[in-house]
Amino acid sequence: MKKLCFIIALVSVSIVNAQAFKGKGDQKFQVAANFQDEATGLNVSYDYGLGENISVGVSSTYALGIDSRLDADFGDRFDLEARFNANLGNVINVDDNFDVYPGLNLSLKNFGGHVGARYFFSDGFGVFTEANFPLAKYSNDKSEISYYIHNQFTLNIGATFSL
Repeated sequence: MKKLCFIIALVSVSIVNAQAFKGKGDQKFQVAANFQDEATGLNVSYDYGLGENISVGVSSTYALGIDSRLDADFGDRFDLEARFNANLGNVINVDDNFDVYPGLNLSLKNFGGHVGARYFFSDGFGVFTEANFPLAKYSNDKSEISYYIHNQFTLNIGATFSL
């Protein structure tokens, strides 16, 4: 049902004049809810355009709702990552307001990948979703809390802003 509402919202505002990724110098700030098997939390990210289809940035997630069987301290709950994106909105050319961006990230917890999509309703505001997945974990020790938090498939859903 949520997906249907999201699609309807996207279609209904497709006549608004905005652009999802403008290339070199473009800046995006995103804030989102983060969902994973063992926790829910808050994610913030910033991306800076280096070229027509390339951006780099940082992202941080803090896990708030931790599964009760895990005793997580601040270091376990917090993750910080550097990220690289290939912004493909103008390549696939669905809509000027729509951007798809696969990428790689190097975090305090793992080396991973992500795939995201943004849609802008105006020049400054839009919505986004992003799926993150680890490609290489720093530790596979199941006795460590970091094995269960941030080291799995995660989903971010939230708002994006052009700066």
